[in-house]
Amino acid sequence: MKSFAPVIYQNLTPCHPSALKTIVMESDNLQQAIRQISVESGEPFSVIQKQASRILDEMGHNLKLGAIRLFALSLSKIFKRLYSKVFVNLEGIQRLGKAIQEHPVVLMPSHRSYVDFLLISYIMFIYDLAIPVIAAGEDLSRMKFVGPFLRMSGAFYIRRTFHGDKLYWAVFSEYVTTMLRSGYAPIEFFIEGQRSRTGKTIHPKLGLLNVVAEPFFRGEVYDLYLVPISISYEKILEESFHVQELLGAQKSKESTSGLIKARKLLKDNFGNIHIYIGHPVSLRSMASGIINRSQYNLTPRHSFQRPSEDVLKFISETAYKLELQQIANMVLSPGDLIATILLQNLPVLNYNLLVEKIYWLRNLTEEFGGCLDWPENKSIDEVVQSSVSLHSNIMAIVDSQIILLEHNITEDMTEEMVTKQAFTFLIGASYRNKMINIIIRPALVVLACRTAQSFQKDDIHRSFCFMRNLFSKECILLDGYEEQDFEEGCLLLAKFNAISRTPYEIFITENNSVAQFLYGMLYSILEGYQLACTYVKQNIAESFTEKQYIAGARSFVLEQILKDGSKLQIPSAI
Repeated sequence: MKSFAPVIYQNLTPCHPSALKTIVMESDNLQQAIRQISVESGEPFSVIQKQASRILDEMGHNLKLGAIRLFALSLSKIFKRLYSKVFVNLEGIQRLGKAIQEHPVVLMPSHRSYVDFLLISYIMFIYDLAIPVIAAGEDLSRMKFVGPFLRMSGAFYIRRTFHGDKLYWAVFSEYVTTMLRSGYAPIEFFIEGQRSRTGKTIHPKLGLLNVVAEPFFRGEVYDLYLVPISISYEKILEESFHVQELLGAQKSKESTSGLIKARKLLKDNFGNIHIYIGHPVSLRSMASGIINRSQYNLTPRHSFQRPSEDVLKFISETAYKLELQQIANMVLSPGDLIATILLQNLPVLNYNLLVEKIYWLRNLTEEFGGCLDWPENKSIDEVVQSSVSLHSNIMAIVDSQIILLEHNITEDMTEEMVTKQAFTFLIGASYRNKMINIIIRPALVVLACRTAQSFQKDDIHRSFCFMRNLFSKECILLDGYEEQDFEEGCLLLAKFNAISRTPYEIFITENNSVAQFLYGMLYSILEGYQLACTYVKQNIAESFTEKQYIAGARSFVLEQILKDGSKLQIPSAI
């Protein structure tokens, strides 16, 4: 029942959703697109116009303050049941409020859970900021009661793919750009495009970023602020569902009945959430000296034109830089460190030794620039005990040892046992993977030192570039920054005496704990590539779809594990 007087763009009065749709339908851009499609298809103009109106009705949000209040009340109760605390940086809230008043704003959160977009809207309401309109998948709109309620809370629904559908693209782009031009509300979308199932950041999808940047390129807005937001969960709500999908289960369709069944999760504790609202990034500043916007003045505004190569390159680099900012502000929890150590010391590890290693890894993580949520008023032993309890579905302390559940089996392996082991391993890996981008540069140098043909710096550098290119599929690495990444990795390793250097040679230090740990972090990924390549080599004469390949490779790996009589071993690292 709190009063809600949000700061808005240049004190404009927000237009009603129905008025917004009218503006879109009557815009010169959309009208011209409808005429062109009518000519190309032979369909009457009125028929195409009705189709466009129907698309807009299916897509458009219907933001209502009453729904937002009910939404906030419900979320407040749910969050108190699910989470211990939700942290948000207040200076980020202040920066965001100022940005919203000055220019159109696009919010770009990381995406690990369905809770992400609920959290952002909830926080905007609590701190009297304009409620964002959120790009959501069309499948959510089909959920009874939930779909319409989310629409009234600011969601607008778009198809997962609409490549080649000119009318849908025209309606969608005009709808988004109209909201930006009018400063109606911040627009929110996930640059990763979908939830990460592995804990790694997914490479950016560029389509929506292209659309939101176009009003700036065309001179319809003076500037545009892009705001990266990092959301870090101590425990992911959907971790089990994510792993089931990774193991081959079909992604379950979103439904209201599924949501009702998931209410049993309210009995569990999912720890803390950290939300870091990053510094707003000015698109005008980023494009200065790089993009010549005059090219957009050479064609009518209503005519569609494919972005030039320099614009596409700029959009791609901007997306990757925003994701790197998200990564830099992610918060690691003690559970992430425990999972990291445990996966390198399977199947069991002495508890006291684990505590020592946690202390060591905590210091290393901070030295490498990682952000840690570490309780200052508790001993390391208390922190470890609490984290193991939080993740009791995958780990436990038994007889002064910590174990990853299902991995302490001594009898012969069966397919069922392998699946159980894979289940707990992949959940643990999703937390370990949060550290990948923190350690990737020095880890790649270690890998390069081990695979290069000599100690010559040039040989190691060539090996580094090869490995960096290979691991660019796993991590977020910017093209053209190979030299900078190599030097950064070498400096961090030298700081821990993991390598020694001369002007022309690099030597890796034997039995150095940092080097061994970093190698262990990448080993399982390398092993995955090796197995995948072996499977392809054995079936080189066959042709198969991506779906067939994934199923076949999964069966092949299972055969290899069962043939060995035990799981594939990852060498002990620390």
